[in-house]
Amino acid sequence: MAAVALIDVASVPPGSSAEIVADGRIFAVFNVEGTFHVVDGICPHAGGPLGKGTLRGNIVTCPWHGWQFDVSTGQHCLNQRICQTPYEARIEDGKVLAEIG
Repeated sequence: MAAVALIDVASVPPGSSAEIVADGRIFAVFNVEGTFHVVDGICPHAGGPLGKGTLRGNIVTCPWHGWQFDVSTGQHCLNQRICQTPYEARIEDGKVLAEIG
C-alpha cells in the first residue's frame, strides 16, 4: 500500500473539510475534533464535491443535493448499500496522508 500526501494539518482545523486533488483522484479530507478522515471526494449522486460540504460532527452533507455520509466510514446515512470509499488517514511531518491501494 502506498501513501499520498494530501494537505497540511494546519489547513484543516477541527470541524472543517477540504477538497484535494492528488494522484489523479479527488479526495475529501475532514477533521472531526482532531481526528482526520479521508473519503472519495466525488458524491455518487451527481458528482458533487463532498470536501466542500457542510460537516456536522462526523456527518458531511453534499452541497449539491444534500446527500449525507459518515466521514469515518464513508457510509451513506440513509441507504446502507451506498458507501464512499474510505481511505486510512495518518499524520506525518505535519501533513495528512491517505493510504491508497
